[in-house]
Amino acid sequence: MKATTETKPSDAALTRELLEIGLEMQDRFSAEPIYAKTGKGFLKSAGVEELKKIKAAQAAKKP
Repeated sequence: MKATTETKPSDAALTRELLEIGLEMQDRFSAEPIYAKTGKGFLKSAGVEELKKIKAAQAAKKP
């Protein structure tokens, strides 16, 4: 039996938004040398200025 899923336009928008967020933070990920083969590591700090921009953008999105 083949599993099928229906996609909605809202699913595509969510997928696109998640992909954009992932790509934005990709350069901040730093793998630990011990875990380089497993992909484990940590996310570097974005810094105060970037966090201010994120909060401002979120505040602008709220109705």
